[in-house]
Amino acid sequence: ADDFTSFMSAVIDETAFKKIQRFIDNAKNNKECEIITGGKCDGSKGWFIEPTVVVVRNREDELMREEVFGPVLAVYVYKNSEFMDTLKVCNETGKYGLTGALFAKDVGVMEVMKRELYESCGNMYLNDKSTGAVVGQQPFGGGRFSGTNDKAGSYLNLLRWMSPISIKENFSPITTWRYPHMGPHQQTPSKI
Repeated sequence: ADDFTSFMSAVIDETAFKKIQRFIDNAKNNKECEIITGGKCDGSKGWFIEPTVVVVRNREDELMREEVFGPVLAVYVYKNSEFMDTLKVCNETGKYGLTGALFAKDVGVMEVMKRELYESCGNMYLNDKSTGAVVGQQPFGGGRFSGTNDKAGSYLNLLRWMSPISIKENFSPITTWRYPHMGPHQQTPSKI
């Protein structure tokens, strides 16, 4: 707890540990997944999960659709000819949309990815690690089922704590029910 040189620590609690461990165990037992590093979980003292990278061969795998919230990275390798289709799958497969990280050397490719995945997440990192935001430096908040896309650390977050109301007040007495675009018409007052 006092070693600030450590980049990783345990996950937050036993519930998170068991959930993440279930994802890893499912990957171990799935012929369409290959764990290329990590995969070990140790709950004997704290809730430690080894950083795990899983190559996923099925784009519909749960690791491609669900939020793991742990040190598990799913990698799907696609052919160059499947690039646009793969972007579509990325945009439409998951119901969550917290954070995404895009990497490309070609500026044109990066622009295509940004455009196609614009609504896929609340926080998009371009050629940078996906770490979450530091309040006061970058607003943070997910979309879709990952949140209301509030941007904590931004003035935009203030809107979540407001209940705006629009008020229109007319200082001239109403003499007709018609709107000006409806043309001239003589209204006869109703008798009460």
